[in-house]
Amino acid sequence: MPGPPPALAAARVAVRRWLGGSDLADGALVLVACSGGADSLALAAAVGFVAPREGYAVAAVTVDHGLQPGSADAAREAADRCRALLPGGSPVEVVQVAVPASGAGPEADARAARYAALQDTARRLGAAAVLLGHTRDDQAEQVLLGLARGSGTRSLAGMPARRPLGEGRLLGRPLLALTRQQTSDVCAELGLAPFRDPHNEDRRYARVRARQALALLEGDLGPGLTGNLARSADLLRDDADALDALADAAYLDLGEQPWAVPALTALPRAVRTRLWRRLALEQGSPGTDLTGEHLRSVDALVTAWRGQGPLPLPGGVRAARTGEGVQVRGEA
Repeated sequence: MPGPPPALAAARVAVRRWLGGSDLADGALVLVACSGGADSLALAAAVGFVAPREGYAVAAVTVDHGLQPGSADAAREAADRCRALLPGGSPVEVVQVAVPASGAGPEADARAARYAALQDTARRLGAAAVLLGHTRDDQAEQVLLGLARGSGTRSLAGMPARRPLGEGRLLGRPLLALTRQQTSDVCAELGLAPFRDPHNEDRRYARVRARQALALLEGDLGPGLTGNLARSADLLRDDADALDALADAAYLDLGEQPWAVPALTALPRAVRTRLWRRLALEQGSPGTDLTGEHLRSVDALVTAWRGQGPLPLPGGVRAARTGEGVQVRGEA
């Protein structure tokens, strides 16, 4: 008896591997975030087939950002498609959100509203994991954006296949090894008509520009570029994880602030900058505004101190050295 078509088989295998490596309790509920696009529909189809056979319950949610005409109708259609792909009786919801303008940009604002809605829905339904349909192409675009911004190792490490979402839940991306073409093939194999988001062609968004630039680069440098960028992210993630573990251990060893300069000098710079970032975030500095230049300036209090005064950091946080001690504090 012939098996499923290649793309559909690859998606199901990817979901089965993700579930098998995630240490979820028997019978746990996994929540699929489905926009109605090819990637998330392929994910819903694979999860709807695999998860019940592996002993898990399934639900789906579509977030309506309300950012374009007809978004409510598109969200309802996406939810209807999910109901057809998931086992009968599986919860499928449409959640409408307001996207406030925070100054971080429309992409960041929409993402923040979406993740808050996913977390709230997962909490309400009792889901153990929230699954997203990001693919290898998305991973490559993420790395390219990190390179363009001059970001550090953690940003260049791209998106992890799983990470804590809070409250004991996981955020998962089972399809990171699949290409966007494969998810389109899954939809074609199942007779699904994905929603085509006009925002995916809007050059106001950095991710759209990265996608178009990557297509041009692949034309000039060869079709393996996307895969190579994604593999680079995997390698860098291992390095970033190791450095984060060293920084966590150093944080505990250093104890209360101020931290002694001799102890800081003994640490590698890559560990110290992670410590400065952690302290600044703990004291209220917004991560979106905290740059590598800020962290290098704080580190100069250890490596190149010539009596310079307190350094202002975003969010009303200050870094200062007094004698042989350095501290990062929020303003009282």
